[in-house]
Amino acid sequence: MTEEDPTSPDGPAPTREIASAVPDTTALKALAHPDRLRMLGLLRFDGPDTATGLAKRLGLNSGATSYHLRQLANYGFIEPATDLGNKRERWWRARHETTHLDPAELSGDAMEAGLAMIQGVLSQHAVLMQRALQQFPRQPLEWREASNASDYTFTMTAEDAKALKEKLTALLWEQMRRSPPPEAPRAPGTKQFMVMLHSFPFPGFGDTRDGTGEA
Repeated sequence: MTEEDPTSPDGPAPTREIASAVPDTTALKALAHPDRLRMLGLLRFDGPDTATGLAKRLGLNSGATSYHLRQLANYGFIEPATDLGNKRERWWRARHETTHLDPAELSGDAMEAGLAMIQGVLSQHAVLMQRALQQFPRQPLEWREASNASDYTFTMTAEDAKALKEKLTALLWEQMRRSPPPEAPRAPGTKQFMVMLHSFPFPGFGDTRDGTGEA
């Protein structure tokens, strides 16, 4: 099934289904480990790899890497890539392209586990943004012009804020569905392009607020 793409001179652009992991509380706790998050990200974006390969890329020992991979497999995030490698070397691949988590209505242990995972994701985002900034001067002009680091602050109701969030995420999901999977061969002139979306009640720059938006 395709949808009309008004920006495409060649007519309709194909869309695809995107597999998302929906972890429970126990899986969230397992995923909160920073090294596991990094491994899962590498398998999702770069394709299958071995414990030895991931250990070299992440600066870890292969024993710890193998343990973390088994944990990711136990909770359904990855699976053996049995079509690759040999009996002496096990390859792993990600089972999903994204992880879906909506902590809004969580509570107790589930809220704690969800926020711990989000904290790990935010740390990764900071690292990626720093790397992008370092590479920015070496990017071609067209990719520098496509890059952005900015923030926008509004005064609005919670209902309007939710509607804005849903509008932005819908646009990003539409673009993902129109894009090839991360591990697919890239067409000439294309790169993997990341958009990070953070939206929240403004907490203030000082220490005079209690986290609820009230002074």
